[in-house]
Amino acid sequence: MSARMTMTTAADGYKGLLGVENYVRRSDVPHSTLELVRLRVSQINGCGYCVDMHARDAKKAGESDERLWSVAAWREAPYYTEEERAALALAEAATRLSDNPAGVPDEVWDTAADHYTEEQLAALVMAIAAINAWNRINVTTRQPAGA
Repeated sequence: MSARMTMTTAADGYKGLLGVENYVRRSDVPHSTLELVRLRVSQINGCGYCVDMHARDAKKAGESDERLWSVAAWREAPYYTEEERAALALAEAATRLSDNPAGVPDEVWDTAADHYTEEQLAALVMAIAAINAWNRINVTTRQPAGA
C-alpha cells in the first residue's frame, strides 16, 4: 500500500496538531498512560500507522510486551492500574461517541475525574482528540505502517 498524499501538502495543519501534541507532552499525565491511550484509540480506528508507531514508542519507553499485547482487552487483563483503566475507558468512550447518544457517560467521566486532576483531564481529552485526528488523517491518506 502506498500513501495517497504526503503531509507536506498540509504543513500548517500538521504544525497545528504538533502544537496540541506539545501541550499534551508538557502535562503531568504519565507518558506510559498517554501511549496506551494512543495505542487503544488507534486500534479502535484501524490506523495501522499509529498502532505501529505507538506500540514501538511505548516499547522503547519501557512498556512490557504483555501490556502492549493486551491493551485491546484491557478490561480483562490484569496489567493495568485503576488510573490507566479510567484513562482507557475515557479514550474508548470519547472515540466511540456514536455508540452512546449521551456522548461520554457521566460514570466514565466521573471515574476519570476520581483519578486525574482537572489539568490532567484536559490533557487526556486533548490527547484523545489528537490521536483521533491523526488516525483519521492517516487512514484517509493511507499512510503505511512502519514508514
